[in-house]
Amino acid sequence: MVDIFSMAGRRCLVTGGSVSMGRAIALGFAAQGAAVAIHHSAAADAAFGLPNAAAETVAAIEALGVAGFAIEGDFLDPNAPPAIFRRAEAALGGVDVLVLCASVQTRAPFEEIGPEQIEREVLINFAATVALLQVAIPPMRARRWGRVLTVGSINQVRPEPQLATYAALKAAQANLAANLAVQCARDGVMVNNIAPGIVATERNRWRRQDPAEWAEIQRRAAPTIGRAALPQEVVGAAILLCSDAASYISGADLPITAAAHLPAAQ
Repeated sequence: MVDIFSMAGRRCLVTGGSVSMGRAIALGFAAQGAAVAIHHSAAADAAFGLPNAAAETVAAIEALGVAGFAIEGDFLDPNAPPAIFRRAEAALGGVDVLVLCASVQTRAPFEEIGPEQIEREVLINFAATVALLQVAIPPMRARRWGRVLTVGSINQVRPEPQLATYAALKAAQANLAANLAVQCARDGVMVNNIAPGIVATERNRWRRQDPAEWAEIQRRAAPTIGRAALPQEVVGAAILLCSDAASYISGADLPITAAAHLPAAQ
């Protein structure tokens, strides 16, 4: 049974792969034997205070005995997604597995979200997904093997008021994944979505500065278990859905929430 989770010989591109969940997934794939290219934004890494994140992630991938590559690019540029994919193809010799993890959030009351913020989220959280899938799926279908994993959010089904546009775009991405799953399964290309709940990532590090406040945030966001997930706790699902183990799994929308997406018990 262990063999069906092997990713030996697979070539993977993980967007947003230098930090947090993207990094954890990239390292998980490398540990399973895959060569991995990570996409990253230098500006985003620097904003997190981690300007060397991509290089450090590639070094960690290579330490596992497989090839690793870093590909920098800003999804605010509409031409960037296909160019990033082509660079990954050239580095890896092809892309068998695409994980769409890069995203941004605008945390504000709905009526205060301005046009520039909306455009930024649309470009990074949805338009880049479409552009990458348009170049990634045809060669996968031609080879009759491929895996696409979109990283959604609990906000698809339990939208947070302060994240209205983010939640809407994650729901749109999940719908797109379902649409493509129906189209591509006959060609051996399996398209799935994972929907994590609250995860302790670089993006919400600022919320963890006050331990008491963070404890309350975790209690509200994950009342079933009382804590946020760690980035590595999404890796098992990613390996399942991006390996041969998913040969008959497509169109799944897998919550990684410790049941926090379900109605509270009465």
